[in-house]
Amino acid sequence: MSAFDQQLEKIRTQDGFIAALDQSGGSTPKALRLYGVDESAWSNDQEMFDLIHRMRARIITSPAFNGDRILGAILFEMTMDREIEGTPTAQYLWTRKNVVPFLKIDKGLAAEENGVQLMKPMPGLDGLLERGKAKGIFGTKERSVIKQADVDGIAANVAQQFEVGRQVLAAGLVPILEPEVDIHCPEKQQAEAMLKDSIMTHLAKLAANQRIMLKLTLPEEDNLYRDVIEHATVLRVVALSGGYSRAEANERLARQHGMVASFSRALTEGLTAQQSDAEFNAALDESIASIFAASRS
Repeated sequence: MSAFDQQLEKIRTQDGFIAALDQSGGSTPKALRLYGVDESAWSNDQEMFDLIHRMRARIITSPAFNGDRILGAILFEMTMDREIEGTPTAQYLWTRKNVVPFLKIDKGLAAEENGVQLMKPMPGLDGLLERGKAKGIFGTKERSVIKQADVDGIAANVAQQFEVGRQVLAAGLVPILEPEVDIHCPEKQQAEAMLKDSIMTHLAKLAANQRIMLKLTLPEEDNLYRDVIEHATVLRVVALSGGYSRAEANERLARQHGMVASFSRALTEGLTAQQSDAEFNAALDESIASIFAASRS
Protein backbone atom coordinates (compact mmCIF):
# COMPACT_ATOMS: atom_id res chain seq x y z
CA MET A 1 0.00 0.00 0.00
CA SER A 2 1.37 3.44 -0.94
CA ALA A 3 1.99 6.11 1.71
CA PHE A 4 -0.96 8.08 0.29
CA ASP A 5 -3.29 5.07 0.61
CA GLN A 6 -2.06 4.41 4.16
CA GLN A 7 -2.72 8.05 5.04
CA LEU A 8 -6.15 7.94 3.41
CA GLU A 9 -7.08 4.88 5.45
CA LYS A 10 -5.83 6.48 8.67
CA ILE A 11 -7.86 9.66 8.10
CA ARG A 12 -10.94 7.66 7.12
CA THR A 13 -11.00 5.08 9.91
CA GLN A 14 -8.91 6.01 12.93
CA ASP A 15 -10.06 7.87 16.05
CA GLY A 16 -8.30 11.15 16.62
CA PHE A 17 -8.16 14.76 15.50
CA ILE A 18 -6.18 17.13 13.30
CA ALA A 19 -3.73 19.57 14.85
CA ALA A 20 -3.79 22.98 13.14
CA LEU A 21 -0.23 24.34 13.26
CA ASP A 22 -0.67 26.73 10.35
CA GLN A 23 -0.60 30.23 11.80
CA SER A 24 0.70 32.47 9.01
CA GLY A 25 2.13 35.98 8.81
CA GLY A 26 -0.88 37.86 10.17
CA SER A 27 -1.63 35.51 13.08
CA THR A 28 1.95 34.64 14.05
CA PRO A 29 2.55 37.56 16.47
CA LYS A 30 -0.63 36.70 18.41
CA ALA A 31 0.30 33.01 18.53
CA LEU A 32 3.74 33.91 19.87
CA ARG A 33 2.28 36.31 22.46
CA LEU A 34 0.00 33.56 23.76
CA TYR A 35 3.10 31.36 23.93
CA GLY A 36 4.80 33.95 26.13
CA VAL A 37 7.03 35.53 23.45
CA ASP A 38 6.34 39.22 22.76
CA GLU A 39 7.37 41.45 19.86
CA SER A 40 10.61 42.51 21.59
CA ALA A 41 11.97 39.01 20.92
CA TRP A 42 12.35 39.63 17.17
CA SER A 43 13.40 42.50 14.92
CA ASN A 44 12.25 41.21 11.52
CA ASP A 45 9.97 38.64 9.92
CA GLN A 46 12.75 36.08 9.53
CA GLU A 47 13.41 36.08 13.28
CA MET A 48 9.66 35.93 13.99
CA PHE A 49 9.24 32.89 11.74
CA ASP A 50 12.29 31.26 13.33
CA LEU A 51 10.56 31.61 16.72
CA ILE A 52 7.22 30.20 15.54
CA HIS A 53 9.04 27.27 13.90
CA ARG A 54 10.82 26.59 17.19
CA MET A 55 7.42 26.53 18.92
CA ARG A 56 5.93 24.18 16.31
CA ALA A 57 8.98 21.91 16.43
CA ARG A 58 8.68 21.72 20.23
CA ILE A 59 5.05 20.62 19.86
CA ILE A 60 5.72 18.09 17.09
CA THR A 61 8.76 16.52 18.80
CA SER A 62 6.99 16.23 22.16
CA PRO A 63 6.33 12.62 23.22
CA ALA A 64 2.68 13.68 23.75
CA PHE A 65 2.33 14.43 20.03
CA ASN A 66 1.97 11.23 18.00
CA GLY A 67 -0.33 9.32 15.66
CA ASP A 68 -2.09 7.41 18.43
CA ARG A 69 -4.37 10.39 19.07
CA ILE A 70 -3.53 12.79 16.23
CA LEU A 71 -4.66 11.99 12.70
CA GLY A 72 -2.96 14.84 10.89
CA ALA A 73 -1.32 18.23 11.19
CA ILE A 74 -1.89 21.32 9.04
CA LEU A 75 1.31 23.19 8.18
CA PHE A 76 2.08 26.72 7.04
CA GLU A 77 4.03 26.73 3.75
CA MET A 78 7.19 27.97 5.46
CA THR A 79 6.93 25.12 7.99
CA MET A 80 6.70 22.60 5.14
CA ASP A 81 9.87 24.11 3.68
CA ARG A 82 11.78 23.74 6.95
CA GLU A 83 13.15 20.74 8.83
CA ILE A 84 12.65 19.19 12.25
CA GLU A 85 15.67 17.39 13.69
CA GLY A 86 17.25 17.38 10.24
CA THR A 87 14.22 15.90 8.45
CA PRO A 88 11.77 17.85 6.22
CA THR A 89 8.71 18.60 8.36
CA ALA A 90 6.10 16.66 6.36
CA GLN A 91 8.39 13.62 6.16
CA TYR A 92 9.13 13.86 9.90
CA LEU A 93 5.42 13.95 10.73
CA TRP A 94 4.64 10.80 8.76
CA THR A 95 7.76 8.68 9.24
CA ARG A 96 8.53 9.57 12.85
CA LYS A 97 5.11 10.40 14.29
CA ASN A 98 2.60 8.60 12.03
CA VAL A 99 0.77 11.91 11.58
CA VAL A 100 -0.64 12.83 8.14
CA PRO A 101 0.69 16.17 6.80
CA PHE A 102 -1.62 18.83 5.31
CA LEU A 103 -0.68 22.23 3.87
CA LYS A 104 -2.46 25.57 4.27
CA ILE A 105 -2.66 26.99 0.73
CA ASP A 106 -4.79 30.15 0.94
CA LYS A 107 -3.13 33.56 0.79
CA GLY A 108 -5.45 35.24 3.27
CA LEU A 109 -8.84 36.91 3.06
CA ALA A 110 -10.25 39.50 0.66
CA ALA A 111 -12.27 42.46 1.96
CA GLU A 112 -15.79 41.69 3.18
CA GLU A 113 -18.48 41.73 0.51
CA ASN A 114 -22.06 40.44 0.82
CA GLY A 115 -21.34 39.44 4.41
CA VAL A 116 -18.39 37.16 3.57
CA GLN A 117 -14.65 37.29 3.07
CA LEU A 118 -13.56 35.20 0.13
CA MET A 119 -10.02 33.90 -0.33
CA LYS A 120 -7.57 36.18 -2.07
CA PRO A 121 -6.35 35.04 -5.50
CA MET A 122 -3.79 32.22 -5.37
CA PRO A 123 -1.40 32.70 -8.29
CA GLY A 124 1.00 29.82 -8.62
CA LEU A 125 -1.29 27.38 -6.80
CA ASP A 126 -0.60 24.53 -9.23
CA GLY A 127 3.11 24.90 -8.58
CA LEU A 128 2.60 24.93 -4.81
CA LEU A 129 0.44 21.80 -4.99
CA GLU A 130 3.07 20.03 -7.09
CA ARG A 131 5.81 21.05 -4.65
CA GLY A 132 3.70 19.96 -1.66
CA LYS A 133 3.00 16.56 -3.20
CA ALA A 134 6.71 16.06 -3.86
CA LYS A 135 7.43 16.83 -0.20
CA GLY A 136 4.95 14.23 1.01
CA ILE A 137 1.92 16.44 1.68
CA PHE A 138 -1.36 14.45 1.69
CA GLY A 139 -3.88 17.28 1.53
CA THR A 140 -4.53 20.99 1.79
CA LYS A 141 -6.58 23.46 3.81
CA GLU A 142 -8.07 26.70 2.52
CA ARG A 143 -10.04 29.19 4.66
CA SER A 144 -12.69 31.80 3.93
CA VAL A 145 -15.07 33.46 6.39
CA ILE A 146 -18.83 34.05 6.68
CA LYS A 147 -19.75 37.05 8.81
CA GLN A 148 -23.43 37.53 7.97
CA ALA A 149 -26.40 35.32 7.06
CA ASP A 150 -26.37 36.55 3.44
CA VAL A 151 -27.52 33.81 1.09
CA ASP A 152 -25.72 35.23 -1.97
CA GLY A 153 -22.49 35.79 -0.07
CA ILE A 154 -22.57 32.29 1.40
CA ALA A 155 -23.27 30.77 -2.02
CA ALA A 156 -20.27 32.63 -3.48
CA ASN A 157 -18.10 31.54 -0.54
CA VAL A 158 -18.93 27.86 -0.94
CA ALA A 159 -18.63 27.99 -4.74
CA GLN A 160 -15.10 29.38 -4.40
CA GLN A 161 -14.18 26.70 -1.87
CA PHE A 162 -15.30 23.89 -4.16
CA GLU A 163 -13.60 25.48 -7.17
CA VAL A 164 -10.28 25.48 -5.32
CA GLY A 165 -11.07 22.01 -4.00
CA ARG A 166 -11.38 20.65 -7.53
CA GLN A 167 -7.99 22.13 -8.39
CA VAL A 168 -6.49 20.37 -5.35
CA LEU A 169 -8.15 17.07 -6.30
CA ALA A 170 -6.75 17.36 -9.83
CA ALA A 171 -3.26 17.61 -8.31
CA GLY A 172 -3.79 14.30 -6.50
CA LEU A 173 -4.28 15.79 -3.02
CA VAL A 174 -7.23 15.84 -0.61
CA PRO A 175 -8.66 19.31 0.13
CA ILE A 176 -10.02 20.46 3.48
CA LEU A 177 -12.54 23.17 2.55
CA GLU A 178 -12.94 25.70 5.38
CA PRO A 179 -15.87 28.13 4.96
CA GLU A 180 -15.70 29.35 8.57
CA VAL A 181 -18.75 30.97 10.16
CA ASP A 182 -17.53 33.73 12.47
CA ILE A 183 -18.66 32.84 16.02
CA HIS A 184 -19.73 36.49 16.41
CA CYS A 185 -22.05 36.36 13.38
CA PRO A 186 -25.30 37.98 14.63
CA GLU A 187 -27.43 35.32 12.91
CA LYS A 188 -25.01 32.44 13.28
CA GLN A 189 -27.63 29.68 13.28
CA GLN A 190 -29.30 31.00 10.11
CA ALA A 191 -25.91 31.40 8.40
CA GLU A 192 -25.03 27.81 9.29
CA ALA A 193 -28.29 26.49 7.84
CA MET A 194 -27.59 28.36 4.58
CA LEU A 195 -24.03 27.05 4.58
CA LYS A 196 -25.13 23.45 5.02
CA ASP A 197 -27.65 23.72 2.16
CA SER A 198 -25.00 25.19 -0.14
CA ILE A 199 -22.44 22.53 0.79
CA MET A 200 -24.94 19.72 0.10
CA THR A 201 -25.71 21.21 -3.33
CA HIS A 202 -22.01 21.18 -4.26
CA LEU A 203 -21.35 17.72 -2.80
CA ALA A 204 -24.00 16.32 -5.14
CA LYS A 205 -21.91 17.50 -8.10
CA LEU A 206 -18.72 15.67 -7.11
CA ALA A 207 -17.76 12.46 -8.87
CA ALA A 208 -18.17 9.24 -6.91
CA ASN A 209 -14.40 8.73 -6.67
CA GLN A 210 -13.63 12.25 -5.39
CA ARG A 211 -12.93 12.59 -1.67
CA ILE A 212 -12.89 15.87 0.22
CA MET A 213 -12.89 17.05 3.83
CA LEU A 214 -14.55 20.06 5.42
CA LYS A 215 -13.50 22.21 8.37
CA LEU A 216 -16.53 23.91 9.90
CA THR A 217 -17.40 26.11 12.85
CA LEU A 218 -19.02 24.30 15.77
CA PRO A 219 -22.73 24.82 15.04
CA GLU A 220 -25.51 26.27 17.18
CA GLU A 221 -27.82 23.40 16.23
CA ASP A 222 -26.25 20.16 17.40
CA ASN A 223 -25.56 17.62 14.64
CA LEU A 224 -26.53 20.13 11.95
CA TYR A 225 -23.85 18.67 9.68
CA ARG A 226 -24.82 14.99 10.04
CA ASP A 227 -25.85 14.79 6.34
CA VAL A 228 -22.50 16.29 5.34
CA ILE A 229 -20.57 13.87 7.56
CA GLU A 230 -22.45 10.89 6.11
CA HIS A 231 -22.10 11.96 2.46
CA ALA A 232 -20.24 9.41 0.33
CA THR A 233 -17.71 11.93 -0.98
CA VAL A 234 -16.80 13.32 2.47
CA LEU A 235 -13.77 11.71 4.11
CA ARG A 236 -14.06 13.65 7.40
CA VAL A 237 -15.68 16.76 8.83
CA VAL A 238 -13.46 18.54 11.33
CA ALA A 239 -14.26 21.46 13.62
CA LEU A 240 -12.36 24.68 14.17
CA SER A 241 -12.26 26.19 17.65
CA GLY A 242 -12.97 29.63 16.19
CA GLY A 243 -12.16 31.67 19.29
CA TYR A 244 -13.94 29.49 21.83
CA SER A 245 -11.86 28.44 24.83
CA ARG A 246 -10.64 24.85 24.72
CA ALA A 247 -13.17 23.89 27.41
CA GLU A 248 -16.10 25.36 25.47
CA ALA A 249 -14.85 24.06 22.12
CA ASN A 250 -14.53 20.55 23.58
CA GLU A 251 -17.97 20.76 25.17
CA ARG A 252 -19.58 21.86 21.90
CA LEU A 253 -17.63 19.28 19.88
CA ALA A 254 -18.62 16.41 22.16
CA ARG A 255 -22.26 17.03 21.18
CA GLN A 256 -21.54 16.69 17.42
CA HIS A 257 -21.70 13.03 16.43
CA GLY A 258 -19.02 12.09 13.90
CA MET A 259 -17.24 15.47 13.92
CA VAL A 260 -13.62 15.65 15.12
CA ALA A 261 -11.44 18.58 16.13
CA SER A 262 -9.01 20.59 14.06
CA PHE A 263 -8.04 23.10 16.73
CA SER A 264 -5.24 25.66 16.56
CA ARG A 265 -5.32 28.18 19.40
CA ALA A 266 -7.35 25.84 21.62
CA LEU A 267 -4.74 23.10 21.14
CA THR A 268 -1.85 25.32 22.26
CA GLU A 269 -3.79 27.06 25.05
CA GLY A 270 -1.66 27.02 28.22
CA LEU A 271 1.65 26.24 26.48
CA THR A 272 4.48 28.73 27.06
CA ALA A 273 8.10 29.12 26.08
CA GLN A 274 8.96 29.51 29.75
CA GLN A 275 7.79 26.02 30.74
CA SER A 276 10.36 23.29 31.32
CA ASP A 277 10.17 20.40 28.89
CA ALA A 278 8.44 18.30 31.54
CA GLU A 279 5.86 21.04 32.21
CA PHE A 280 5.35 21.67 28.50
CA ASN A 281 4.91 17.99 27.65
CA ALA A 282 2.47 17.48 30.54
CA ALA A 283 0.38 20.50 29.49
CA LEU A 284 0.37 19.39 25.84
CA ASP A 285 -0.58 15.84 26.83
CA GLU A 286 -3.51 17.16 28.86
CA SER A 287 -4.67 19.33 25.94
CA ILE A 288 -4.38 16.47 23.43
CA ALA A 289 -6.17 14.06 25.78
CA SER A 290 -9.14 16.40 26.26
CA ILE A 291 -9.49 17.16 22.52
CA PHE A 292 -9.14 13.48 21.64
CA ALA A 293 -11.89 12.58 24.10
CA ALA A 294 -14.22 15.24 22.68
CA SER A 295 -13.47 14.02 19.14
CA ARG A 296 -14.54 10.45 19.99
CA SER A 297 -18.09 11.40 20.97
